[in-house]
Amino acid sequence: MILIDVNLKLNLKVALQQAEMRMVRWMCNVKVKDRVPSKELRERLGTDYIILILQQNRLRWYGHVLQKEDTDWVKKCMKYEVEGSRPRGRPKRTWREVVQKDCQARDLNREDAMDRGRWKKLIKIG
Repeated sequence: MILIDVNLKLNLKVALQQAEMRMVRWMCNVKVKDRVPSKELRERLGTDYIILILQQNRLRWYGHVLQKEDTDWVKKCMKYEVEGSRPRGRPKRTWREVVQKDCQARDLNREDAMDRGRWKKLIKIG
């Protein structure tokens, strides 16, 4: 499982995609000047985009957390609200906000996560 900051900024996302494509080209022994489309290289290797894989891993973990009992400390942490004032400026995105955005993109809800088999199929990329 890949662990990465959920507050992935655009410039980091682009850098991650570029590094991924360098590795894909290296594995296929293809240079940029050969002008082989990325889609064709991915089909050769049978891989998906790293951003989609990160999204799938996030949703898989979210499903695990939702299936836990309400007394479990992990589930309590998900609902925990920090007391005190926040610093000035725009608030940072939370893990919960990112997961909610992922769920909306795939049209998922909390009830789907209670059925493990169905959840696994719904979060699958292909």
